[in-house]
Amino acid sequence: MTTYSIAERKPALRNKGISQVFNWLLLARQRRQLATLDDHALEDMGLTQADVARESKRAAWDVPAHWQG
Repeated sequence: MTTYSIAERKPALRNKGISQVFNWLLLARQRRQLATLDDHALEDMGLTQADVARESKRAAWDVPAHWQG
């Protein structure tokens, strides 16, 4: 699964507010994609269905603390 950050890829979107919204949308997409993986793929990543369910329920703006700096 590839991680993208619009702010890094599009210089015109360096406006913090706009780039943050795009990054939230991308994170929401990644969480949806995570929910589609089978048990074998999750096992390869060291995740369980419970981990995926917990992550999928998080809001798009609920990001790791180290992203908020």
